Amino acid sequence: MSVMLTKFESKSNRVKGLAFHPTQPLLAAALHNGSVQLWNYRMGVLVDRFEEHEGPVRGVAIHPTRALLVTGGDDYKIRVWDLRPQNRRCLFTLHGHLDYVRTVQFHHDMPWILSASDDQTIRIWNSTSRNCIAILTGHSHYVMSAQFHPKEDLIVSTSMDQTVRVWDISGLRKNTPGSGPNNFETFDTFSTVKYVLEGHDRGVNFASFHPSLPLIVSAADDRTIKIWRMSETKAWEVDSCRGHFNNVSNALFHPKHELIVSCGEDKTVRVWDLAKRTAIQTFRREHDRFWVLAAHPTLNLFAAGHDSGLIVFKLERERPAFSVYADTLFYVRDKYVRSYDFNTGSDIGLLSVRKFGSPYVPPRTLSYNPAERAVVVTISSDNGLYELATLPAQTNGEVKDSSVDGKRGTAHSAIFVARNRFAALQKTNQLIEVRDLSNSVVKTIKPPVQTNEIFYGGTACLILSSTSSVILYDLQQERVIAELNSPPVKYVTWSSDGQLVALMSKHTVTIANKNFSENSLIHETIRIKSGAWDDSGVFIYSTLNHIKYCLPQGDQGVICTLDNPVYLTRIKGKTAYCLDRSARPRTITFEPTEYRFKLALLRNNHEEILHLIRTSTLIGQSIIAYLQQKGFPEIALHFVQDKNTRFDLAIECGNLDVALETARAIDRPECWDRLAQQALKQGNHKIAEKALQQTKNFDRLSFLYMAVGSTEKLSKMQKIADARGDPMSRFHNALYAGDVHNRIAVLRDVGLYSLAYLTAKTNGLEDQAAEILEVAGLTEADVDDVPSFGQSTLKSPPIITSTQNLNWPLLSGAESFWDRALANGHLDVDGEIPRVDTSGGALSAALDDWAKEEESHDAIDPEEGGWELDADAAETEEQEDEFEDAVDDDDSLGAGAAPGVSETELWVRNSPFAADHVAAGSFESAMQLLNRHFGIVNFAPLKPLFLSTYRSSHVYLSSIASMPPVQLHVRRNPSESSSSRVLPVAVRTLATVRAELTEGFRFVSGNKLHEARAAFRSVLQALLLVIVSSDADAKEWRDTVTTAREYLLGVSIELERRRVMQEEPDSVRRGLELAAYFTHCQLQPAHMQIALRSAIGVFAKANNHATAAKFARRLLDLNPDPKIVAQARQRIAAGDRNPRDAVEILYDEFTEFEICAATFTPIYKKSPLVRCPYTDAAYLPELKGKLDPLIELTEIGATATGLPAPR
Repeated sequence: MSVMLTKFESKSNRVKGLAFHPTQPLLAAALHNGSVQLWNYRMGVLVDRFEEHEGPVRGVAIHPTRALLVTGGDDYKIRVWDLRPQNRRCLFTLHGHLDYVRTVQFHHDMPWILSASDDQTIRIWNSTSRNCIAILTGHSHYVMSAQFHPKEDLIVSTSMDQTVRVWDISGLRKNTPGSGPNNFETFDTFSTVKYVLEGHDRGVNFASFHPSLPLIVSAADDRTIKIWRMSETKAWEVDSCRGHFNNVSNALFHPKHELIVSCGEDKTVRVWDLAKRTAIQTFRREHDRFWVLAAHPTLNLFAAGHDSGLIVFKLERERPAFSVYADTLFYVRDKYVRSYDFNTGSDIGLLSVRKFGSPYVPPRTLSYNPAERAVVVTISSDNGLYELATLPAQTNGEVKDSSVDGKRGTAHSAIFVARNRFAALQKTNQLIEVRDLSNSVVKTIKPPVQTNEIFYGGTACLILSSTSSVILYDLQQERVIAELNSPPVKYVTWSSDGQLVALMSKHTVTIANKNFSENSLIHETIRIKSGAWDDSGVFIYSTLNHIKYCLPQGDQGVICTLDNPVYLTRIKGKTAYCLDRSARPRTITFEPTEYRFKLALLRNNHEEILHLIRTSTLIGQSIIAYLQQKGFPEIALHFVQDKNTRFDLAIECGNLDVALETARAIDRPECWDRLAQQALKQGNHKIAEKALQQTKNFDRLSFLYMAVGSTEKLSKMQKIADARGDPMSRFHNALYAGDVHNRIAVLRDVGLYSLAYLTAKTNGLEDQAAEILEVAGLTEADVDDVPSFGQSTLKSPPIITSTQNLNWPLLSGAESFWDRALANGHLDVDGEIPRVDTSGGALSAALDDWAKEEESHDAIDPEEGGWELDADAAETEEQEDEFEDAVDDDDSLGAGAAPGVSETELWVRNSPFAADHVAAGSFESAMQLLNRHFGIVNFAPLKPLFLSTYRSSHVYLSSIASMPPVQLHVRRNPSESSSSRVLPVAVRTLATVRAELTEGFRFVSGNKLHEARAAFRSVLQALLLVIVSSDADAKEWRDTVTTAREYLLGVSIELERRRVMQEEPDSVRRGLELAAYFTHCQLQPAHMQIALRSAIGVFAKANNHATAAKFARRLLDLNPDPKIVAQARQRIAAGDRNPRDAVEILYDEFTEFEICAATFTPIYKKSPLVRCPYTDAAYLPELKGKLDPLIELTEIGATATGLPAPR
């Protein structure tokens, strides 16, 4: 039984009728519960639902050219619906049938609707006049179906009376009656029964015409499918297809191939060979009976309705097998391997594969070998086959067949991996066979995971796809290079330079570099079909209905929309080369500017960005949003015409010129407020003053004038406040200006005589104080109890340097590329950059106008609050004209202060070493580097090292006790002037670490093993923060790591032996093994003598004289002291006298082995093992992923890049 290629599936009530839309991806389904569903099977969404029928709906059809849907149901009614999205409704209902309506259909040419009913009649309706124009009678039982012929004026009908009838309706076309709906007498003169086909033993459920041949296929309850042939005068049964185990519900011809597709109540869909009348495919469901089939008129799609919903499926893959090399596309079409030249467009057949597979199935994959001009193609039939064949250099007439000299074999996948090698995957027994061009097996490999597909992964490498991951595998070394978590990968595409690869799954695209160390994931809601790389390194991929792009870091977008899916083969400039579903080469022209623009932004290619801006028309909210998101609002200004958006962008990027220009055009208070805030942030108080004047924010204006020391304008603000009758504003302005007399006058005017008196007294104005008492009706005696205040010290600060005509200074910064290229939000061409003049004269004139305007109003309505004084339009326009003066071209006006790059940030930028990042205080990036370089995952032991390194790289100088100290950064290259080369001091060097290592050696010699273990661990931790500057340093660094690892391992083994002997005295065997393993650590001769002497003593004590003698011989090779030599010779003599061991141990000195640093057991040569990514210590495979117990820093078996290149 074959696997159905299901494209869409829905769950619903029983489906009794199906109809495809001829051009759109729509499918109408008539349900047994009375509903009609309209599905978009490509997107997998329910578009609409029609629910006006009462009872089950059995028939449904879509008009071949118009947006019309017709349905028929058990309520005896035929309804015609409008399918246009904006107007989906029932247009009209046709009444006439007296029983259930079984099927309905539109005529391909005429405005006719055909219906079949259980009332034993077939009716033809005119959809324009909405009348019944013919009733075909003759069946003696329920009419189960009726279908128009696709070209001729014929109808085929089936009935439970066990007959199939063919009707001639040519007379109806010539003489369409114009009578009313009830004039039935003339109907029989227009249609006649041409043939009555008898042969079925039970009721016939369905019959349909062949699209081009004079054939009919019928399906019946006798479990057979019959094929009938017609001539001009007669029709006869050709053959029967038997195989269904229950009633056959439906059968139809394949629109393009010589096949019959049927379904039945035996829960199967079957495919039959029309020529051989044999079943070639069977698709089975467990619990659902099939009731209806529909074929798409143009696409390779079928739909089947069953008890619990519907499925849309294909009988075969439509993706053509292809491979691209240089400027040539090799692909398979119509049983031929063809070559298509992208430059010339020539398309020629090279090799026939018609005899590949039985029966022939279109090849699934094609791999091309340019060195030998050979191809290997695979098919999925017969559990997977491959064929290796050589392509002819040139074709002269006849094309040779691949079976002549082709070499075949069984495999699920087969691809070339080298010049004369190809790999074949045996999926059932999980083997990868590497074969040569003579088809002989060179090597057999067991993949490390359950592999479903193999793809080219670079020379001598494969990409293995499993259900949950994808693996880059080295065939020569038989090891995993890298692994990514991913859904099952279906297709793999490499960039032209082999540096990037796209891994395409059903709904995801993973972009990775060649060793999988960096990747990004994109998710799509609909199926991904194919992909190809652009020359600039952008991945272009196609889905069911779009061509999209993906940038290397994961940004994506839509390039164009597709009517039908295509398979991309190559992207060149503005042209996408592809194959359609019929495997014919096509080209699609598109506009690549958007993704090139985004790529240039990501790469900071300013010249390319400027070129694209000048030569293209990039518009749209998506571009603007993207520029804002990526931090380029100044570039976004070029694309925006909307004033509000331009203003927002100008504020964001600090372009006050554009902000002022757009604020004038918008002229809303909230815009002026935002402009004033931004101007103050940049110290441009002139534009801030302009904005505050526009909103008449008098309080903020007064405070601004005080801040800039503009006493003249403060006095004008006092006049405006007087005219407005606002005492608080008058008081504030008098306070800001230091005008005591006005303050007293304001307090007197509002009746606060006591405050006015105190103000006069404290400022030495005795005459005014007496006058205030007199006005208040008091005498000096009445205020004797008022405390005596000293002389007021509140005075306006003196103006040292007037800034009222100068903007506040900004940090000077170098003009950026975009400052030069884009001025005032537009491309800087030859014209001058327009500037706004906010000179002191213009602003002062505006204040004068305000003062005059306010003074001209003698009486002010208190309800106006002094804010509605611009009601006179003429005065407002005059005032605006005053404000239209432009700001002078002041160098201090800029887009805000830009601080320079800090020293610590330069250190981080300039160095790949974790030590430099630690010195800069960037602990997070340092930890990331240590994880990437050495697989470090436990950073807690490194905290003291990080802190000491950071503290040692900075000096703090206290200059003044009340001021914070000055931080000085200590460099290791103080004479360096280039900011791209400055680096921090090297706190730890190989020399200092060597000193610590020597201390560890002394601890070993002094038998202080716990201190020695701590010392060697400290050495290995310190080496992580050592910087190497040459290849010699790098070699010495690696030697030091190896030495420290060996000593740490040896000391740990000896400590474990002592623990075992103390806590488990009965474990003699384990103690002997550990003593033997200690002697296999790579120690210096002096320390190796200690290890051997210790082992000799332990083994002699356990009566293992033979092994003790072997250790003694090794000891003699080290040239020890004469006293030790004598002892060793005695031990050798004892071993010769008694050459046996009392305790058998797991120790083979003649087989090379490494010691697991966790279990302290041997790992013999060629046994599987994993290593510490930092120290290269060996571990048993089951310890992969755990914390390294030797140094307690790394993850065992983690992927790491190693020490960075010396700098």
